[in-house]
Amino acid sequence: MVHQNRARADRIPLAVPDLRGNELVYLKKCIETNWVSSAGPFIGECEEIIKNKLERSNAIATVNGSAALHLSLLACKTKPGDYVIIPDWTFAATANAVYHAGCIPIFADIDKQSYSLDPDIVEKIISNYPGRISAMIVVHPLGHPANLDPLISISKSAKIPLIEDAAGAFGAKYQGRPVGSFGEFSVLSFNGNKTITAGGGGMILTNSSIDAAYLRKLSGQARVGQDYKYESIGFNYRMTNINAGLLLAQLERMDEMLAAKRKIAEIYDPIVNKHKNLKTLSSMNWGESSNWLYSVVCESEPASCDLMRYLDAQNIEVRSFWRSLSIQPPYIDAPSFLNGVSEKLTGKVVSFPCSSSLTDDDQARVISHLSQWNWSSG
Repeated sequence: MVHQNRARADRIPLAVPDLRGNELVYLKKCIETNWVSSAGPFIGECEEIIKNKLERSNAIATVNGSAALHLSLLACKTKPGDYVIIPDWTFAATANAVYHAGCIPIFADIDKQSYSLDPDIVEKIISNYPGRISAMIVVHPLGHPANLDPLISISKSAKIPLIEDAAGAFGAKYQGRPVGSFGEFSVLSFNGNKTITAGGGGMILTNSSIDAAYLRKLSGQARVGQDYKYESIGFNYRMTNINAGLLLAQLERMDEMLAAKRKIAEIYDPIVNKHKNLKTLSSMNWGESSNWLYSVVCESEPASCDLMRYLDAQNIEVRSFWRSLSIQPPYIDAPSFLNGVSEKLTGKVVSFPCSSSLTDDDQARVISHLSQWNWSSG
């Protein structure tokens, strides 16, 4: 039992919150002032900071990123039965939000270099569903920007609203501009495993003041003023002041944490590139990643399973990343346009420890064991 406790204490986690700033100070202030729920000064402060960082006119704080996606789809004036284009390689929340909005996802394959939405397939879908697509969602995988220019061009030409799912890409840049500053709406997540966390929470960014007012009202039960009158069916999707207090403390150290993530990636990259069974994810010249989760591609799914078992036995937490959604039971009946990229990637991507608080010694330990791992397909 003593040995097991020691092993757990020595475990290197995958990605944990970095709470070394004013988090406790602001949480204490929430409690002392009784501003603990969905009203309070920290919420507005965070909205103001983030909208300025992302060069947007409006920011609406939400309870989580999933709620932000759902509301954004409703603000696109989607109707039940409409279709929404999403990448096949993404987190389930992207597809679930489409269903919650009463719509049907069309799964589009990803580009084999950037692993983000393939513009050629998007155009093919639009030509096969003329006038039936009410929105498309582009995801920035693992914090690396998608190639937005062609998707924005398609969006404008086809008059289909573009939503940026930038859940893990806060701090990334595309062509020198911050990710989250593109499209009709962009969405952030501040879940516990994100670089910048509120424990839970999300944000919608838009340049439309009309849409922002609609989103804010809808997230607060569509209530009119302080009276118990309602304009429509609404939701309780608001962020709490406690979450915003955490978020504010994180925003104060954002540059420091992003720099730490960048350094971690720069140390891992040459080691991975030398390994015969691994390769780094592509870094495209159009973007600067937020380096949310440092991940590698293994030569096969059995190799990734073997790597995860091996590192877990060394008390190092690693995890498999996204799988193709279109082949999974909840989504298998939805239409899909695939060319095999997402399917080939499924089961091969493994994420390594990369908390912004990761010590040099712990990263060296990961690298040491990684260098000793050797996969043979036999």
